[in-house]
Amino acid sequence: MLSLLGDHLLQRLQQQTEGALYQRVFCCLRDAITAGVLAPKTRLPASRDLAKELQVSRNTILNAYEQLQAQGYVEAITGSGTWVVEVLPEDYLNVPRNEVNPHHKHHLDLKALSQRGTVFLENAAASPYQWGAFVPGIPDVTEFPHAEFSKIQLRLSRQPEVSRLIYSSDGGCLELKQALAEYLQVARSVRCDADQILITEGIHQAVDFISRVLCDLDDHVWIEDPGYWGARNILRMNGLNIHPMAVDHEGMIPDLNVPAPKLIFVTPSHQYPLGSHLSISRRRQLLELARIHKSWIIEDDYDSEFRFSGQPFPSLQGLEENTPVIYMGTFSKTIYPALRIGYMVVPKNLVTALKTISAELYRGGHMLTQRALAEFIQEGHYAAHIRRMRLLYTKRRAFLIELIERYLGSDFVHEYSHEAGLHLVLKLPEHVDDIAIAQLALVRGVKVRPLSRYYHQASNSTRGLLLGFACVAEKEMLMAFSVLRQCLKEHQVFAQPDSTGL
Repeated sequence: MLSLLGDHLLQRLQQQTEGALYQRVFCCLRDAITAGVLAPKTRLPASRDLAKELQVSRNTILNAYEQLQAQGYVEAITGSGTWVVEVLPEDYLNVPRNEVNPHHKHHLDLKALSQRGTVFLENAAASPYQWGAFVPGIPDVTEFPHAEFSKIQLRLSRQPEVSRLIYSSDGGCLELKQALAEYLQVARSVRCDADQILITEGIHQAVDFISRVLCDLDDHVWIEDPGYWGARNILRMNGLNIHPMAVDHEGMIPDLNVPAPKLIFVTPSHQYPLGSHLSISRRRQLLELARIHKSWIIEDDYDSEFRFSGQPFPSLQGLEENTPVIYMGTFSKTIYPALRIGYMVVPKNLVTALKTISAELYRGGHMLTQRALAEFIQEGHYAAHIRRMRLLYTKRRAFLIELIERYLGSDFVHEYSHEAGLHLVLKLPEHVDDIAIAQLALVRGVKVRPLSRYYHQASNSTRGLLLGFACVAEKEMLMAFSVLRQCLKEHQVFAQPDSTGL
């Protein structure tokens, strides 16, 4: 018996007479998606099943699915099949710079939101695309030793302790905090014991928590410019006055002419997004300023595990004894983002208060997962996984740089892109529109982020594209880069004849 989709496609195929059979199937599927016959987040039939229904070869369906994925209409999820994306490529065409996030523009009554909520929504920048070439900041989640981690989880869940099934009021799983304290002391030179660690659901929750607990409305905050839009939006949402600080090859440049800050938000080990390292002199300057003004430095150490050459940079928190620094980290870059486990290392004089407030706000949970993660670390699996991923990412990074230098030129690699992190910055001439290039690339199945979107004010921005390489195999990277290069050429980023063959 034919499915409803099979019936629909057979009817439409009779009207499609041009092109190869797989192209006709692709067009019918694409039209079904854009017309809403296949709704967003709908799973497509297995290729073998659909081929049988349409009485075509399986390769015909596979080729049609691949073209749908290349153009951004579907995404393939390992072990779960092929799914229609939540936001279609057409939704990104002709989008004004400050338009509301396409997730919400058709479904929300903005009058129902508070002023802060409206501003937050208008500045929302989270992409619905979180996998593929060249999504920045995403690790290769397929390479994680899921089998080992699952074995630990299964064993613990068979006869769970009661303490793993009720609310946590101690800032998280004790075993995980102990494992983290040992790891951070060695790997990042962080000065801490297990009691100073609070487990969070990631950097976003940690920034939201700290900005609400340690700041009052209209307090002043210094952030890097360009900087992480996620942190900036949370700080803005919580009613804080944001002061962007320019960034150079030594990291944040403090502007002493602006009001003294309550918080200073920095990414010292690998500035996001440009990649520079906060120098020792700037670190000491920030620590001195924080002590003078009774400020707190928020150190976001989001991807410090992935340094591919040279000496690793120790944490800012561990530079001196009793620093006014709250150190934040996450497993999103080393394991996978959906794990939603991060951590804060807080000064000893804040521990008791922050634990109490955290328990009151969030009613801590996920204790079984945290316990499993603790064992995963203690048994050496975590360190081994990071070593393997460093080698893999080193190769992928080198391959991407080779492509850029060969087909665009070495000047296109941003000068701050040091040997670290999960993305590169492709530097572009100031006359080009990096947002328009990113939109065109997305329509063609390549996901990049415009550098100008990371600046506090568009008028002060530098043009460029963030290219994530961690989750992209070399074969896919080559194909995606060819598409991106064509997009750059169409926007007159370069005009030399194409004699490379790419």
